[in-house]
Amino acid sequence: MSLHIGWVVKATVVQKKRKIGLFGGTFNPIHLGHLRGAEEVRELCGLDEIIFIPSAIPPHKEAEEVIEATHRLEMLRLATKTNPRFTVSTVEMERRGTSYSIDTIRFFLEKDQGNLSFVLGRDAFVEIETWREYPTLFSLCSFIVMDRSGVGDLSRTEQLPKVISSAFQYDAGAKCWIHHSGQTVRFQDITFLDISSTQVRGLIEKRQSAKYLIPLEVEAYIQDHGLYRQRI
Repeated sequence: MSLHIGWVVKATVVQKKRKIGLFGGTFNPIHLGHLRGAEEVRELCGLDEIIFIPSAIPPHKEAEEVIEATHRLEMLRLATKTNPRFTVSTVEMERRGTSYSIDTIRFFLEKDQGNLSFVLGRDAFVEIETWREYPTLFSLCSFIVMDRSGVGDLSRTEQLPKVISSAFQYDAGAKCWIHHSGQTVRFQDITFLDISSTQVRGLIEKRQSAKYLIPLEVEAYIQDHGLYRQRI
Protein backbone atom coordinates (compact mmCIF):
# COMPACT_ATOMS: atom_id res chain seq x y z
CA MET A 1 0.00 0.00 0.00
CA SER A 2 1.48 3.27 -1.09
CA LEU A 3 1.01 6.51 0.76
CA HIS A 4 0.72 9.65 -1.31
CA ILE A 5 1.85 12.78 0.46
CA GLY A 6 0.69 16.00 -1.15
CA TRP A 7 2.11 19.44 -0.63
CA VAL A 8 -0.23 22.02 0.82
CA VAL A 9 0.56 25.49 -0.45
CA LYS A 10 -0.69 28.29 1.74
CA ALA A 11 -1.69 31.34 -0.22
CA THR A 12 -0.91 34.67 1.32
CA VAL A 13 -4.02 36.79 1.30
CA VAL A 14 -3.40 40.51 1.31
CA GLN A 15 -6.35 42.09 3.03
CA LYS A 16 -7.40 45.36 1.51
CA LYS A 17 -7.50 48.17 4.02
CA ARG A 18 -10.87 49.71 4.67
CA LYS A 19 -11.43 53.32 3.69
CA ILE A 20 -12.51 55.33 6.73
CA GLY A 21 -13.74 58.90 6.97
CA LEU A 22 -13.13 60.79 10.22
CA PHE A 23 -15.84 63.40 10.69
CA GLY A 24 -15.08 65.60 13.67
CA GLY A 25 -17.12 68.46 15.01
CA THR A 26 -19.01 69.97 17.89
CA PHE A 27 -22.37 68.60 16.69
CA ASN A 28 -24.22 71.04 18.93
CA PRO A 29 -26.63 69.53 17.95
CA ILE A 30 -26.23 67.18 15.00
CA HIS A 31 -28.66 68.01 12.18
CA LEU A 32 -29.77 66.60 8.84
CA GLY A 33 -27.13 68.60 6.96
CA HIS A 34 -24.39 66.75 8.85
CA LEU A 35 -25.99 63.38 8.17
CA ARG A 36 -26.76 63.92 4.50
CA GLY A 37 -23.30 65.34 3.83
CA ALA A 38 -21.62 62.38 5.53
CA GLU A 39 -23.73 59.89 3.58
CA GLU A 40 -22.96 61.52 0.23
CA VAL A 41 -19.23 61.70 0.99
CA ARG A 42 -19.23 58.04 2.04
CA GLU A 43 -20.92 56.96 -1.17
CA LEU A 44 -19.24 59.28 -3.69
CA CYS A 45 -15.74 58.82 -2.26
CA GLY A 46 -16.07 55.06 -1.81
CA LEU A 47 -15.63 55.04 1.95
CA ASP A 48 -16.50 51.96 3.97
CA GLU A 49 -17.29 53.83 7.15
CA ILE A 50 -17.79 57.32 8.54
CA ILE A 51 -16.72 57.81 12.16
CA PHE A 52 -18.37 60.78 13.87
CA ILE A 53 -16.10 62.28 16.52
CA PRO A 54 -17.71 64.81 18.89
CA SER A 55 -15.21 67.22 20.42
CA ALA A 56 -15.05 67.51 24.19
CA ILE A 57 -13.61 71.03 24.40
CA PRO A 58 -13.56 72.53 20.89
CA PRO A 59 -10.70 75.03 20.34
CA HIS A 60 -12.71 77.37 18.09
CA LYS A 61 -15.91 77.66 20.11
CA GLU A 62 -16.88 79.62 23.18
CA ALA A 63 -17.28 77.12 26.00
CA GLU A 64 -20.56 78.59 27.21
CA GLU A 65 -22.14 78.02 23.78
CA VAL A 66 -21.52 74.26 23.85
CA ILE A 67 -23.63 71.91 25.95
CA GLU A 68 -22.13 68.95 27.81
CA ALA A 69 -20.34 66.44 25.63
CA THR A 70 -22.41 63.58 27.05
CA HIS A 71 -25.59 65.10 25.59
CA ARG A 72 -23.99 65.72 22.20
CA LEU A 73 -22.65 62.16 22.18
CA GLU A 74 -26.05 60.64 22.94
CA MET A 75 -27.74 62.72 20.22
CA LEU A 76 -25.10 61.52 17.76
CA ARG A 77 -25.73 57.91 18.71
CA LEU A 78 -29.47 58.36 18.27
CA ALA A 79 -29.03 60.07 14.90
CA THR A 80 -26.66 57.45 13.44
CA LYS A 81 -27.98 54.19 14.91
CA THR A 82 -29.94 53.15 11.80
CA ASN A 83 -26.97 53.52 9.42
CA PRO A 84 -24.57 50.53 9.64
CA ARG A 85 -21.84 52.58 7.90
CA PHE A 86 -21.94 55.28 10.58
CA THR A 87 -20.20 54.87 13.94
CA VAL A 88 -19.41 57.24 16.81
CA SER A 89 -16.07 57.55 18.60
CA THR A 90 -15.53 58.93 22.11
CA VAL A 91 -11.79 59.41 21.66
CA GLU A 92 -11.89 63.20 22.10
CA MET A 93 -14.25 62.98 25.05
CA GLU A 94 -11.89 60.60 26.81
CA ARG A 95 -8.83 62.77 26.15
CA ARG A 96 -8.16 65.52 28.68
CA GLY A 97 -7.99 69.13 27.63
CA THR A 98 -8.84 70.83 24.34
CA SER A 99 -9.77 68.58 21.41
CA TYR A 100 -7.24 68.91 18.58
CA SER A 101 -7.76 67.11 15.26
CA ILE A 102 -4.09 66.23 14.86
CA ASP A 103 -4.18 64.22 18.10
CA THR A 104 -7.29 62.38 16.89
CA ILE A 105 -5.75 61.57 13.50
CA ARG A 106 -2.63 60.21 15.19
CA PHE A 107 -4.81 58.08 17.48
CA PHE A 108 -6.50 56.39 14.52
CA LEU A 109 -3.20 56.00 12.66
CA GLU A 110 -1.80 54.12 15.66
CA LYS A 111 -4.82 51.81 15.56
CA ASP A 112 -4.08 51.17 11.86
CA GLN A 113 -7.71 50.40 11.05
CA GLY A 114 -7.59 51.52 7.45
CA ASN A 115 -6.88 54.31 4.99
CA LEU A 116 -7.97 57.53 6.64
CA SER A 117 -9.61 60.63 5.21
CA PHE A 118 -10.50 63.60 7.39
CA VAL A 119 -13.92 64.98 6.43
CA LEU A 120 -14.77 68.64 7.00
CA GLY A 121 -16.71 71.54 5.53
CA ARG A 122 -15.21 74.31 3.42
CA ASP A 123 -15.89 76.88 6.15
CA ALA A 124 -13.58 74.96 8.49
CA PHE A 125 -11.02 74.23 5.76
CA VAL A 126 -10.43 77.88 4.89
CA GLU A 127 -9.42 78.45 8.51
CA ILE A 128 -6.94 75.57 8.52
CA GLU A 129 -4.02 77.82 9.50
CA THR A 130 -5.65 78.27 12.93
CA TRP A 131 -5.47 74.50 13.57
CA ARG A 132 -2.71 73.02 15.70
CA GLU A 133 0.29 71.83 13.61
CA TYR A 134 -1.71 72.42 10.43
CA PRO A 135 1.23 71.87 7.99
CA THR A 136 1.71 68.37 9.43
CA LEU A 137 -1.96 67.41 9.07
CA PHE A 138 -1.72 66.89 5.31
CA SER A 139 1.15 64.41 5.56
CA LEU A 140 -0.80 62.21 7.99
CA CYS A 141 -3.98 61.51 6.04
CA SER A 142 -6.08 62.66 3.11
CA PHE A 143 -8.75 65.35 3.40
CA ILE A 144 -12.23 65.47 1.90
CA VAL A 145 -13.71 68.96 1.84
CA MET A 146 -17.50 69.05 1.57
CA ASP A 147 -18.56 71.80 -0.78
CA ARG A 148 -21.63 73.26 -2.41
CA SER A 149 -22.49 72.21 -5.94
CA GLY A 150 -21.22 74.45 -8.72
CA VAL A 151 -18.12 75.86 -7.06
CA GLY A 152 -16.36 76.08 -10.39
CA ASP A 153 -12.90 74.95 -11.45
CA LEU A 154 -11.46 72.89 -8.61
CA SER A 155 -7.99 73.00 -10.18
CA ARG A 156 -7.54 76.68 -9.38
CA THR A 157 -5.02 77.35 -6.64
CA GLU A 158 -7.54 79.69 -4.98
CA GLN A 159 -9.37 76.57 -3.84
CA LEU A 160 -6.54 75.96 -1.36
CA PRO A 161 -5.67 78.31 1.50
CA LYS A 162 -2.51 80.21 0.54
CA VAL A 163 -0.61 78.94 3.57
CA ILE A 164 -0.63 75.37 2.20
CA SER A 165 -0.95 75.81 -1.59
CA SER A 166 2.79 75.48 -2.29
CA ALA A 167 2.78 71.94 -0.85
CA PHE A 168 0.25 70.66 -3.42
CA GLN A 169 -0.09 69.93 -7.12
CA TYR A 170 -3.36 69.33 -8.93
CA ASP A 171 -3.99 65.94 -10.54
CA ALA A 172 -6.55 66.42 -13.32
CA GLY A 173 -7.06 62.69 -13.80
CA ALA A 174 -7.81 62.02 -10.14
CA LYS A 175 -9.55 65.40 -9.74
CA CYS A 176 -7.80 66.12 -6.47
CA TRP A 177 -4.80 67.94 -5.03
CA ILE A 178 -1.73 65.83 -4.26
CA HIS A 179 0.38 66.73 -1.25
CA HIS A 180 4.15 66.17 -1.49
CA SER A 181 3.68 63.32 1.02
CA GLY A 182 1.30 61.54 -1.37
CA GLN A 183 -1.83 62.32 0.64
CA THR A 184 -4.66 64.14 -1.12
CA VAL A 185 -7.19 66.92 -0.71
CA ARG A 186 -10.44 66.33 -2.57
CA PHE A 187 -13.28 68.83 -2.89
CA GLN A 188 -16.53 66.89 -2.96
CA ASP A 189 -19.73 68.50 -4.12
CA ILE A 190 -22.65 67.54 -1.90
CA THR A 191 -26.31 68.48 -1.73
CA PHE A 192 -26.35 71.73 0.20
CA LEU A 193 -28.92 71.78 2.98
CA ASP A 194 -29.04 75.28 4.42
CA ILE A 195 -29.09 74.13 8.05
CA SER A 196 -26.77 75.07 10.87
CA SER A 197 -26.55 74.08 14.52
CA THR A 198 -26.71 77.79 15.39
CA GLN A 199 -30.02 78.05 13.56
CA VAL A 200 -31.41 74.99 15.35
CA ARG A 201 -30.35 76.28 18.77
CA GLY A 202 -31.87 79.68 18.04
CA LEU A 203 -35.24 78.17 17.15
CA ILE A 204 -35.32 75.99 20.25
CA GLU A 205 -34.27 78.90 22.47
CA LYS A 206 -37.26 80.87 21.17
CA ARG A 207 -39.52 77.84 21.74
CA GLN A 208 -40.04 77.43 17.97
CA SER A 209 -40.08 74.18 16.03
CA ALA A 210 -36.86 72.61 14.72
CA LYS A 211 -38.80 69.79 13.07
CA TYR A 212 -37.38 68.57 9.72
CA LEU A 213 -34.01 70.18 10.53
CA ILE A 214 -32.91 67.50 13.01
CA PRO A 215 -33.76 63.79 13.32
CA LEU A 216 -36.94 62.97 15.25
CA GLU A 217 -34.95 61.08 17.89
CA VAL A 218 -32.71 64.12 18.45
CA GLU A 219 -35.71 66.43 18.65
CA ALA A 220 -37.28 64.20 21.32
CA TYR A 221 -34.01 64.01 23.28
CA ILE A 222 -33.68 67.80 23.31
CA GLN A 223 -37.23 68.18 24.55
CA ASP A 224 -36.88 65.49 27.21
CA HIS A 225 -33.73 67.08 28.64
CA GLY A 226 -34.72 70.73 28.19
CA LEU A 227 -31.63 71.54 26.11
CA TYR A 228 -30.93 74.89 24.42
CA ARG A 229 -33.90 76.59 26.05
CA GLN A 230 -33.60 80.24 26.99
CA ARG A 231 -32.52 80.71 30.55
CA ILE A 232 -34.88 82.80 32.62
